[in-house]
Amino acid sequence: MIAFFIENSSEILLKTWEHFYISMIALLLGVLCAVPLGIILSKTKWLSKIVLNITSVLQTVPSLALLALMIPFFGVGKVPAVIALCIYSLLPILNNTFIGMRSVNENTKGAGIAMGMTNLQSIILVELPLAIPVIMSGIRLSAVYVISWATLASYIGAGGLGDFIFNGLNLYQTELILGGAIIVTLLALLADFILGKLEKFVTPKGLRLEGGRTS
Repeated sequence: MIAFFIENSSEILLKTWEHFYISMIALLLGVLCAVPLGIILSKTKWLSKIVLNITSVLQTVPSLALLALMIPFFGVGKVPAVIALCIYSLLPILNNTFIGMRSVNENTKGAGIAMGMTNLQSIILVELPLAIPVIMSGIRLSAVYVISWATLASYIGAGGLGDFIFNGLNLYQTELILGGAIIVTLLALLADFILGKLEKFVTPKGLRLEGGRTS
């Protein structure tokens, strides 16, 4: 096992970087799509049921099937992998944004409006900061999902740590399978740790203090 890491150190770095940036681009696109959409859905009940049901259905499509569906439209490589992973990242972020925004107390919203804020200002300055902890939980969950699912992107030529795992399966080399799986696991744990620190940083101080008292 140690020999695998020593002999393949340069390739491990390359594949880890490929895996990381494919995952992070997909996650970033997911955040940019899901957070604004979640905010909009929190204000429109009828639309929220339709969109959340659609995203729930997409989440049930097997990962390999979704990757295969991307090939006729986008070919093989990193682009279809990023699009498929972005789709998979949407539901946890969208759900948590919707729940976080809906959980903000109506009296708190009303206080902002009473102070002369517009609806948009109330969303940005009052509701969104209060919903941040819930939203970040969804982003952390999606990050772990995306990094795990990115191993399957190797099947459509996107590279990443999945190359080690599938080469190991094809060649019956256990060290390749274990090596790739260990690095993917460590990468997912690292992403969750970093996003956990980011969650604390972006959470309003008052909510952090309240969380500390209740824990």
